[in-house]
Amino acid sequence: MPDAVRHLTIAAEKCRFLPATRVTDDTSVLTLKTLVFEPLVRWCEGGRVAPALLARWEVAEGGRRWLFHIREGARFHDGKACEAEDILAMIQGILGSVDMFGMKWSYSRYLSRATLSAPTRTTLLVENPDPFADILDIFSEFFVCREDARGAPVLGTGPYRVADFEQDASAILERVAGSAGPERITFHAMPDPAARLAALQAGVADAAMQLERLADGPRFEAGLEWGRALNTLSVMHYLNCAEGAFAHPAARRAINHAVDRQSILDGLFHGLGALSATVVSPLHLGAKAAALTPIPYNPDRAKRLFEEAGTSEPIHLRTPLEMPEKAREITQAVADALGRVGLPTRIEEQPDRPEYAREVGRKRIGDVAIFDSSPHSTFRVLDDKISSANRAVWWQGYHDDEVQRLIAAANHAVEDDAREAAYGAVLRRLHANPPWLYLFHPIEVFAARPGAGRFVLEGSGILRVEG
Repeated sequence: MPDAVRHLTIAAEKCRFLPATRVTDDTSVLTLKTLVFEPLVRWCEGGRVAPALLARWEVAEGGRRWLFHIREGARFHDGKACEAEDILAMIQGILGSVDMFGMKWSYSRYLSRATLSAPTRTTLLVENPDPFADILDIFSEFFVCREDARGAPVLGTGPYRVADFEQDASAILERVAGSAGPERITFHAMPDPAARLAALQAGVADAAMQLERLADGPRFEAGLEWGRALNTLSVMHYLNCAEGAFAHPAARRAINHAVDRQSILDGLFHGLGALSATVVSPLHLGAKAAALTPIPYNPDRAKRLFEEAGTSEPIHLRTPLEMPEKAREITQAVADALGRVGLPTRIEEQPDRPEYAREVGRKRIGDVAIFDSSPHSTFRVLDDKISSANRAVWWQGYHDDEVQRLIAAANHAVEDDAREAAYGAVLRRLHANPPWLYLFHPIEVFAARPGAGRFVLEGSGILRVEG
């Protein structure tokens, strides 16, 4: 390997090792995580999965019985063999933990009827009363790790071991024998995107992540190698489908015609995004089969639909000040769009972001509330946010008999092609009868020093080091 890529330095927004039971969608944390740990199975664009720590599996009883085999020779970085009991302990820990807002994870609901066991030291068995192909989606979000002697969750089975780290500052990783890639990777936390770019330009860093967050946007300067990728995240507004203006399907369709989403992307995000057409991104399972285009901006059509719905009262919009990025500015743009079609609005701000999430979970969203949808699993988005059978924490009163029938059919599909087609049918129906104001999926950007190596930016936001 040339000296230029023997050692690699990455500048990212955060450098953090979370507890083993904490699941995250933070792209810098995930990038560090995938260098040190392995997911049980690896999510791939298009919503399918590939082997990872679980190297192969057999499916029986029409998808009710799944037997997974651990990768041969899998060992933690302290030399301990990775066994099925380690995986079971990690899963049980996740099921009993809470998220960053202090709210219970949905995983305990997904697995509420499943029985997990370890028939042997190297196999994991999942049995469920109904077909359960979505276990693969769930397992793609679980990374197995253990705590070291200091109690730090840094022992994994991935290609790099942690040689040294300072939480929220830096980590030094050393390549495990037999793995590909640079011998050493240094991961630096630089919260300011301008500082990350400056470090790259000065030669202090070899690669810099999350440069789409630069105040003036990335300029894609010559002399650096740039990469960009669509992210699976959906930035959207929940609509209160239980009561008020958006209990009427015509009003939900109307607001999707009323807002010029491309103008929001261009004005606030330098055009770095793709307009949403349904509840998931084009990278999700079912999106290819659905073959949708975004609902077009058509204020005249919006006015007619609002008239059909009898909408005339002021629209109450709620927003935090962060998460998603520029939440307040996006909400103002939506309010302005509603004003242009003749509807008065009122914006309520909530500066406490964790409390805002809890309020959304309690269905306190006014008429319209900005949020984001991060799971790269179509199953999870539908189960958590759309299904009126579950009425889960993020569900906001939406019900459509046809959607429920299609979700049930998709949840019972086991083969990959059947799942793709079944989820595609759900997504088409949610395009025709939207539960949300669909906005956009962001594009993430990184840059690297020429000759620093090969990088791939995945749709999950992970920057993968390939050499």
